[in-house]
Amino acid sequence: QLRLVESGGGLVQPGGSLIVSCVASGYTLDGYKVGWFRQAPGKEREGVAYISVYDGGAYYEDSVKGRFIISRDHGKTTVFLQMNRLEPEDTGVYYCGVWNAGRQKYESWGQGTQVTVSS
Repeated sequence: QLRLVESGGGLVQPGGSLIVSCVASGYTLDGYKVGWFRQAPGKEREGVAYISVYDGGAYYEDSVKGRFIISRDHGKTTVFLQMNRLEPEDTGVYYCGVWNAGRQKYESWGQGTQVTVSS
């Protein structure tokens, strides 16, 4: 069963940058659509950015457009989210998930990685 592992979170000052990673342990992500989501305390999980691992096509939510970049490695086992010009509002636990077309939802969530933007 495909399981994802997120890593790379941490504490960063406003205006700083951070890269988080999403690895499919023992699997390739080729053919999948992978999304990065985040959940702030007391709020629902929200989508941030999405990528088609096969061709690299990407889509961003307005809140991060122009600041975040989603990409994948050549081996198509890892999806990255490069976060630039971070704001306190970007604070939250970041998760990645894969799109299940049959169930019409993202799933296979990992444990998440905490990103805190604070001075």
